[in-house]
Amino acid sequence: MKTSDHRLATVEARALWYVAPGTAELRTVTHPLPGPGEVQVRTLYSGLSRGTERLVFEGRVPKSEWERMRAPAQMGDFPFPVKYGYAAVGEIEAGPEPLLKQHVFALYPHQDRFVVPADEVVAIPKGVPARRAVLMANLETALNILWDGNAAPGDRIVVIGSGIVGLLVAALAARMPGAEVTAVDVDPTRGPIATRLGVAFADPGSAPHGADLIIHTSATEAGLSLAFECAGDEATIVEASWYGEDACHVSLGGAFHSRRLKLVSSQVGDIACARRPRWTRRRRLETAARLLVDDRLDALLGEEIPFAELPQHLPRLFARGAAGIGALVRY
Repeated sequence: MKTSDHRLATVEARALWYVAPGTAELRTVTHPLPGPGEVQVRTLYSGLSRGTERLVFEGRVPKSEWERMRAPAQMGDFPFPVKYGYAAVGEIEAGPEPLLKQHVFALYPHQDRFVVPADEVVAIPKGVPARRAVLMANLETALNILWDGNAAPGDRIVVIGSGIVGLLVAALAARMPGAEVTAVDVDPTRGPIATRLGVAFADPGSAPHGADLIIHTSATEAGLSLAFECAGDEATIVEASWYGEDACHVSLGGAFHSRRLKLVSSQVGDIACARRPRWTRRRRLETAARLLVDDRLDALLGEEIPFAELPQHLPRLFARGAAGIGALVRY
């Protein structure tokens, strides 16, 4: 803490900044002590996204999306330098007395302590370990994807791509009564994880056809093409991948029109249309928090990277075909 006659007391923190394609560094930042209605959070864990955050790391966020893709607490501007991230879990160490020592989630970049309005943190349910809570942003995305697909009990649902988001979508879908859910991936090591989550698993060659709803999360042309093959007549295909600046070439010829297939997009920045009159983003995030009460979700947590070593690990973690399902940052 620093004080003077000319400025407010401040607290020093360290934050991760993406500074050039494939390069990141830890920088010292300062922030004022929390004021009325604010809390200071000491970070315990944060989550890394191998989807959006990889594109930020590589400098591949399209210029047309620079404003729409801003994270809630982002500093700097795309492409670089930028402080980016949206899955921080920590303990409140300063603020209103009733909130002290609470474990909370915040849509905040990778930083070892930070100050935000108290209404921008969400309490983590009792019994949920702090490290599991880094999945909250991904769970929120998975929930929105199922809404965009109008998933219903009894549906045959195929999820193509078994990364964290894909497996969370499958796990949530499998909770619906009578739903038949299959996760599809080229990596056979994802099979045991799917099984633990109560989801069937298949490789692309044995993926089930005739599905009511197909959700694509693999961010590959082959995966999206397979989604069309798995669709039953008049089925819905939700494209949940984001390709950044890359093009995705897929044929809409053949039986696409005669089978009356529906291709829709999903983006967590907006609540699914049918729910906007009643749902706020906070309500959606609080719902994701309650969905964390499931010990099986720990299977989705990958290796822990010490925050002090994070910049040197990022090229490996964000490499195409990187081993493991994901990673989280330990502070």
